[in-house]
Order: sequence, then C-alpha cells, then structure tokens
Amino acid sequence: MKISFNWLKQYIQTELPVERVCEILTDTGLEVEGLEKVESIKGGLAGLVIGEVLTMEKHLDADRLNITTVNIGEAENLQIVCGAPNVAPGQKVVVATVGTTLYPSPTESFKIKKSKIRGVESLGMICAEDEIGLGKGHDGIMVLPEDTAVGQLAKTFFKVEDDYLIEIGLTPNRADAMGHIGVARDLKAYLNVHENENLKINFPAVTALDFTGEFPINIHQNDECQRYAGAILNQVKVAPSPDWLQNKLRTIGLSPINNVVDITNFVMHEMGQPLHAFDLKKVGTEINIRFANPNEKITTLDGVERELNEADLVIANEKEAMCMAGVFGGIDSGVSDQTESIFLESAYFQPVSVRKTAKRHGLNTDSSFRFERGVDPNTVTTALARAVYLLKEITGANLVEAQDNYTNPIQDFKVSFNFGRCRTLMGANLSNESITKILNELDITIDSMTGDMAELIVPAYRVDVQREADIVEEVLRIYGFNKIELPEKLNTSVTFSTKPNKEKMYNLIADLLVANGYFEIMANSLSAAKHIEQVKSEVFSTANNVNILNPLSVELDVMRQTMLFGGLESIAHNQNRQAPNLSLFEFGKVYAKHEQDYIETEKLAIWLSGNVNKENWADVKKEQSFFTLKGIVESIFTKLGLNQQLKQQSIHNDLFEDGISLFIGKKEVGAIGWVKENVLKTFDVKQSVFYADLNWGEIVGHYFMNKINFKPLPKTQFVRRDFSLLLDKDIRFEQIETIAKKADRKILKEVGLFDVYEGKNLEKGKKSYAVNFIFQDQEETLKDKVVDKIMDKIRKGLEEELKAELR
Repeated sequence: MKISFNWLKQYIQTELPVERVCEILTDTGLEVEGLEKVESIKGGLAGLVIGEVLTMEKHLDADRLNITTVNIGEAENLQIVCGAPNVAPGQKVVVATVGTTLYPSPTESFKIKKSKIRGVESLGMICAEDEIGLGKGHDGIMVLPEDTAVGQLAKTFFKVEDDYLIEIGLTPNRADAMGHIGVARDLKAYLNVHENENLKINFPAVTALDFTGEFPINIHQNDECQRYAGAILNQVKVAPSPDWLQNKLRTIGLSPINNVVDITNFVMHEMGQPLHAFDLKKVGTEINIRFANPNEKITTLDGVERELNEADLVIANEKEAMCMAGVFGGIDSGVSDQTESIFLESAYFQPVSVRKTAKRHGLNTDSSFRFERGVDPNTVTTALARAVYLLKEITGANLVEAQDNYTNPIQDFKVSFNFGRCRTLMGANLSNESITKILNELDITIDSMTGDMAELIVPAYRVDVQREADIVEEVLRIYGFNKIELPEKLNTSVTFSTKPNKEKMYNLIADLLVANGYFEIMANSLSAAKHIEQVKSEVFSTANNVNILNPLSVELDVMRQTMLFGGLESIAHNQNRQAPNLSLFEFGKVYAKHEQDYIETEKLAIWLSGNVNKENWADVKKEQSFFTLKGIVESIFTKLGLNQQLKQQSIHNDLFEDGISLFIGKKEVGAIGWVKENVLKTFDVKQSVFYADLNWGEIVGHYFMNKINFKPLPKTQFVRRDFSLLLDKDIRFEQIETIAKKADRKILKEVGLFDVYEGKNLEKGKKSYAVNFIFQDQEETLKDKVVDKIMDKIRKGLEEELKAELR
C-alpha cells in the first residue's frame, strides 16, 4: 500500500523526519518496504524564475522570432530570443535561465544553453506550460497575473512540494490501516506512548448529512450488503481536478481522471472506505443490490465484457447490472463529461462475497482490496459525508438528499482480558496503567474491571482483534518488540524428535545435488488442467484432478498431479533465453483425487537437459544422458544407505521413451527415463529431457532399512576379463548383467559396459557391446582356470538366452 508523507502529516502534527516515521511504522507492524522521493513536477522547477518582459522587437532575419529584454530581479536584464506569438512587453512570465534542465515529459529533458539564434545571442528561454511539465498547452508562453512578484522562484510561485512515497507491506489482517488516517492512528499511538505527547488525529472537514428526508430512489438491500448509504447531488460540473488533488493522487501512483472520480479515490485512500459515483440518469428511481441473473453480462470500466456468475453480487437499476459490488464499476453507468447529477454510493459488503467475485474474475482493484479485508462499517457514512463536502467545494455540486440503510448494525467486539496474563505472555513487567494507556490510544476501551480481569470493547474496524491473544499482540506492537529483553535463563522441556528427521534428510540430499552442479527450483503447486488433456497419458486422468473452486486463471485451475510439467515450463523458459544446459531438482508435493479421497504425495523430481559442461576449449562437448541421471539417482540412495535394497526393472510408462522403475522391496519408489517427444512439444521444449520422479515420502519411510556394512580391504588383486559381443539392437545391458551374476555370485564383483558401437560393418538390427568382468577373492589369489570356467559359463548363458556372438 502506498502512503504520501505530506498527505499523512495532514492528519497528525509531527516534525519527525520521514526515515524515523518509517522506523516507527515498521516497529508497530506496518512494515515499510520502500521509501522513494517524489516530485510533483519532475525537476521541481529548479532554475526557473519569474520575469517581466521589458522590451520586444522583431528579429531582422526571422519573421516569427522576437528579441526581448527580460527582468528577472537581478542586476542585469537578460536578452532572450522568443518565438511565441503571444509575447508582449509588460507580461509576467516564467524564465528558464542558462544551465536549467527542463522536463517536458517524464522521459524527455533538455538543457538551456547560452546560444545564438540567427546571429542574435539568447540567454535563456521564456517558457510555455508544456515545456516545464505544468500542462499540455503549447499555443504560446505562460502569462502570469500582473501582480506576480518578479525574481521569485517559480517553485515558490507554483507551490511545488517534494514528497516521499512510503510503500507499506500491509498484511491481510490490518484492515484498519488501509487509508492514511488509519496509518496516522498507529503513528499517534506510538508517539503518545513513547514520546509523552498528546497528539490527536486531525479529522478532515465533512458535510453534515440528514438521513431522515424522503429519498427519491428505492433501495432494495441484500444480506451480503449490511450497510448501504447514498447521496444524490445535482449541478455537478465535471472537469479536471485542482492541482492539489491531482498531485496527491499522482504521488501514490494514481492517474487523475476527473474531479468526481478523483474525489472518490481520494476519500478511499484517506479513510480506507471505497466509494462509487453513478450517473443519476443511469440509475433511475430504483437500486437493487442482488445476485447476478443467469447468463447476465456487464462491460466494466476497462472495456471488457464479463459474464457474471450467479453468486456475484451486483448493484443494478430496474433493468440491468450497473456495477460488480465492491469490485469494479460498469462502463455504461459511470460518470462522464456530460454528467450533471450523480448518485454517490458508500457501502459495507461482506468480505467473503467480494473476495470470491474478485478471484472468480481474476480482478484485484483498490476497492476489492479493501472490501475483501473488511472495511469499518461505522466509516461508511463518514466517508460519504467527506466526499459530499469535497464535491460541493470542487465541483460546485448541490446536495439533494441522503439515505443510510443500516437495519442490523454491526456491533463492536467484546473481549475478556487479563492484565497479569498479558505481562506473562509479553515477558515485560508493564503496569496496568501503561497497558490501559496503550489500549486507549488504539481506541480499545474498558467496559468493566475486577482486579486484573477486564471486559474490553474493541471497535468494529479492528476485525483482527477478537481474542485475548490479539489484545496482547496490540499492546506488544505499540510497546515495542525490540524492548522485550531475553531472559538470562531459558527453561524448556525436552521434546521428542521424530525419526527419521525429514529436514535433515532433505538438507543431506539437497547438498549432494547442489555439490554436483544441480539448481533447486520451486514451481507453483497449481497447474493447468489443459496439460493433462494435451499430454494424453494413461498415467494421469482429468478425473483425478483436484480442482480449484475460484481459480486465479485457466493456467492455475488445478493442483498439480505431477512435478514434470512445472520443470518442463522452467526448461522452456531457460532455453528461450539462451540457457539450454540445465540440471534442476525440486522437492515438492503432488495432489490427486481418488473417488472421495484426496491424496497428497511428497516427491523429489530431477531434470537434465542440454550439455553436461559449458562449452570450452579443454572439454569435449558431451550431452546429458539417461546414464548421467541414473548415476545421480543411485548416488542419492547410496547417500541414504539404501543402495543395497534398491531394485530396478523396465518401465511401463507412456510419458517416457524408455527408462526404468525403482523398487525397495515391493514398493515402487521412483522412475527414471527420457521424456517422450510429444510431451516436450506440448511445452515447446526443443531438446531431450531426462527426468527422475522419486517418491520422497516412500524413500523416507524406508530409511529404517539403511545399513552400513563393514568389510576388510581385500588382500589380493582383482582379475579383469573382457567380452566383445554382437547383439540384437533391443538387448539391454541389464540382461547381460543378470546372466553374468547367475553364473557366479561369489567372486564376480562387477559387470561394466565400456563401449557401444552401432553402424558401419555391422548387420542391420545389430550392435556391439564391450563388457568387462571384475573377479576378486578376499583371501586367495585367483587362478586362471577358476576365472576361465566362470567366463565360459557366462558365454554359454549369453549365447543361449540372448543369441550373443563373441567378436
């Protein structure tokens, strides 16, 4: 939320520097996230002075130029060549002296230099309003009133003020601070408590409203609108707002529109109460606060036609909806340059109703921001009276009649509070008087008190303060979190730590992956339902989607069933920005619905794409492969001590071109493979992607099976034998490994693949594998005849089961 420092000081008198005010606001819970100096006019009119044109004569070499002599209050007058058609002796004008930088627009600037124009020296410039950022007119120079003092700074004459924009990260519970007065209230409470001041809020002028007269519009209320007040004003002259009002709005990032709309925006940011102005001709004689009709549509102020939901609350006339209640106005019923009479609305809408409508249509307006959090029901008529006052002052409007519909008033909150318990929870020994003073500064009053027990009355605008703990928090934030001293001795009980420690396991594996060059990503837990339909995989079903009731957009309308899609989006994003070499991982959760049950599963996902290393002269270019991914996955299980229990088998998964499934016992704990081309095309990924989908919850659940086996170092050397095999193309290395290990499980320690060849000089459908076999006995040196016997057994097994041929 944006706050103007100058605007804030209209409600509380303080000479504190803006930096100190920011510190106080942060200490009281209104965290200041940014501070920026703002100039109402860029450049602040520096270097511009008020001058008087003394003489004027035509330039001899240019019909449209005049040579003037200008007095700017200094010892010597300035000679200035001017091309404006309206320049004349005796005028009071704005003069830019040599060295001044002018800013005709936020993106343009130019510097005034001493120059010669058609041979005549010119020592400055007489300015038009658009040249100095005071308007858009360029018909001629600005001519000021005759009594304007010569020599004064233009900054002084035009009352240009520097301001500071304070950016507050407003938390959803602080509905009371959604306007400048609400922020001033916290600042006042802090200064009165800590600086022993006696500051009061300077509430702005309002028009006294009489709600007892006969109102010409019939208003039909809805339960979702507990309070609805309005005023009719005629003789409204719609025009640009005065400079002070435009400057206030520009400082907080709003663009002025016209005086009526600007006043409603001003009051909203002043008091935190949204208002809306309707053209009275569009309202007619009836206002219905109702739910939208089936298939009803409305074109909002942004020019977008929106189809309303039957749960959307609208403000309607006799025929149609004019406004989405509390969210967005309709374009047809708003104020225009032709408007002469208006109906001004101020209301209290149920926060839940506004929130659902805003989310349903993907809207986030200043109005919905406030109504969603809960505005002060007692400020509804105050804000209306304030806006009426400004409309009368600025537009010349005449108040016809006002009405307030509030049949079931919202009551203040009653909270039981114990002063002693407050001191205990805070850890500070405050007296009852000190606590009471803080409460009173926050408009919280004591209804009754017995000993340390009190019944408190909390104003309705503090929707976040309804329990004793909330009261303690209020006292603490004004007293100051930083003033709480830590105890010398901290008493605590021994707590049971669950095994295994999930956080420790996460850090262990995350550190392993990062050390191997992987980057952790965090994708959104929401996904698009269309991805499931586009991929057309038997692994997922739209019937298993966990749908979002009020999705922010069609791209985020379901909970993700897989982490694959988020990673592919990240890969596409990086590849499109010339970063194709990617090693990524993510810990997260996936969600699915099975009949009436909702299932949440913890996952670890790993993606590889592009090259293994960055391109450089010393390394051979090497692409990522399935085996690179398989190696890092095996490293994870080794790190957790589960590698001995890990089994694998061929995968049956139509997301992958090929791959393996991983098991511990009979439980599947993951899958590794390279992603099918049609899936990659769905996400516009243009190169191969290797993906590991590990069930982290199952892996953690099997952690109890981890074992550390100690073996003495072997006393003997190992023996290596090699086979060069000619095989059918569809034969896998794991089949060779399985046959070899069936031949011997005692001294055969390893089976490795060190070369693969396909192509020239081989039969079609064939490939060549070079496989090594490592033999070792822990106690005795191996003899050739023992190894040869096992190798012969392996050869026969390969020939019989795989039809392999030795080369």
